[in-house]
Amino acid sequence: MVKEHLSLYEVWKLLQSKWGGKFSVVHVPLQQALGASLAEDILSPINVPHYPASAVDGYAVLSISTSMATAATPAILDEGQFQWVNTGSFVPPQFDAVVMVEDTSIKEGKLYVYESELPGANLRPIGEDVIKGQIVAHFGDEVDPNLTALFYAIGMHELPVLAKPKVVFIPTGDEIIPRESANDLGLLPPGKVMESNSIMLECIFKKWGVPFFVDQHVEDNPQLLSKALLRAVDEYDLVLIGAGSAKGKRDFTADVIEQEGRLLFHWILMRPGRPAMLGVVRDKPVIGMPGFPMSTMVVAWSVVYPLIELLTKGSFNEDKFLDEAMDVKERLKASLLISHTSPQGISEWLRIKAVLLGSKKYVWPISGGSSSMRATAEADGFALMPPEAYECPKGKEVEVRLIKDVLWENRALFQGSDDPAVARLVSLVRRRGSDLVIRPVGSLGGLAALARGEAHLSAAHLLDPESGLYNDSYIASFKPISDKWKRYLLFYRQQGFIVKKGNPKDINSIEDLARSDIRIVNRQPGAGTRVLLDSMLKEHGIEASLIKGYEDQMVTHLDASCRVAWGLADVALGIKFAADALDLDFIPVTEEPYELIIPEDELDHPGVVALLDALSDPEFKERINTMGGYRWP
Repeated sequence: MVKEHLSLYEVWKLLQSKWGGKFSVVHVPLQQALGASLAEDILSPINVPHYPASAVDGYAVLSISTSMATAATPAILDEGQFQWVNTGSFVPPQFDAVVMVEDTSIKEGKLYVYESELPGANLRPIGEDVIKGQIVAHFGDEVDPNLTALFYAIGMHELPVLAKPKVVFIPTGDEIIPRESANDLGLLPPGKVMESNSIMLECIFKKWGVPFFVDQHVEDNPQLLSKALLRAVDEYDLVLIGAGSAKGKRDFTADVIEQEGRLLFHWILMRPGRPAMLGVVRDKPVIGMPGFPMSTMVVAWSVVYPLIELLTKGSFNEDKFLDEAMDVKERLKASLLISHTSPQGISEWLRIKAVLLGSKKYVWPISGGSSSMRATAEADGFALMPPEAYECPKGKEVEVRLIKDVLWENRALFQGSDDPAVARLVSLVRRRGSDLVIRPVGSLGGLAALARGEAHLSAAHLLDPESGLYNDSYIASFKPISDKWKRYLLFYRQQGFIVKKGNPKDINSIEDLARSDIRIVNRQPGAGTRVLLDSMLKEHGIEASLIKGYEDQMVTHLDASCRVAWGLADVALGIKFAADALDLDFIPVTEEPYELIIPEDELDHPGVVALLDALSDPEFKERINTMGGYRWP
């Protein structure tokens, strides 16, 4: 009976019970063994050195002949009582010490020795480095340059190493465009996507040093998949099947594995990656991989890698293998910057960003589904939340595995109003030796974060409907903290209605938003754009309850613009760049000041210093000018 809904721990135990203790050995030439793991202990067949050798340049002597020698009363040796030797030279058996040349002189054919030597002085005896029969390397040791040199020195020209399994990936699915058929991405028809998982897996396996091959793409056809699978198990040691692992009408992987062999388990209590499965066909392990990129990646880390470790050397270290699989740069405990809720009873992978605030390290999850390659690429690392985790309050410590180097002391955290122009600063800050991370939380959310000490800088464009001024009253509400906040007018930007190309609904004014045939997409409470919309509605006496879609909220301008592009909304209030990015029309409504707010205490932070310097960089202004919808003060 197929096991279902296993925990990760149960998956690892199943792998160990099935493949633990088994490994294959191959003998390879020494020059080809670099990076391989030894399949047995290596015993030296010789002594190193195999003769008494001088450790210095000098003269071989009989130590007793130098007794009582000093600088004032040197020992004088006649010819035949000494012999010149270089470092590493053979020392004849009649001598038992070597005097350094610096402690001697030659006068009229006699050797004057100015320091007495004990027996064995400056002499490397037989087997000083390695003794014949001594273990010089153990099972599982990785062959590195130092071991390679040692093996050569003891005459090892061939090594027994653990054979690494050959792995093949079979991409499947009618919706994907095979790599070999890739054309202009602009010509991709709806419903078709590039097959990118094999590229990602190739890179992962290259880091692992494991042979990896990509098979031909297979359509959603069980007969074709069966043929591809049988061909693969005859040629490879481990088969990975991409996609087709869930319960959709075109998901055939589980059925094909059961038809041709035996399915050991299906479904893991893990998110993402839940539909993963493992079977055996003709004594070869076969893993069904979920299709979404992050799902593929975490299954590779948590299921494929330990299996490869078992196939390679018969075991894996449960505490360390994830660090090895992920190529972790740093593993640490850090506090959550925001609260998080994990599903009960399920191990959850979180993509995280990290920052140092004061003397404490914080992390926060990046939003985005398992299909989001951008969110995964943006992550500094990952946190694997245990099954017992559920409500994780802000400040709770979690274990984090960083896969990127984080410039803790030089990284500044921006929390505040979303604007794509700010993202243009990141590369300029990095060129100045620092870093900038951006967390869009809206203008009011950014000011609140500054007040709590949870950001190094923020930005706001909050309209006060009573005074008609921007930001003043909102910043003043955080007194007395805000008295030490510095304000920098970055630019003016246009806000307007983002609508479909050609404006098919003829939306031109705030009153149009109240029409029964119009649906909007809004921004989150506290966002400056939401404040602007509410102010406009109030000014024109329009109740928010009359606006369809008022409660549909997006966090960024681009997210809101996407909803309009998809046809899920007719209009969004936002900036011109967001409209242009998705080839939508833009009807200007107002121009607003966009201000940076930085606490005085943060002005000497390296990341803030770099950012302020970057603001005057001509390249930054050039970049913003090309975006459209901005005006410099």
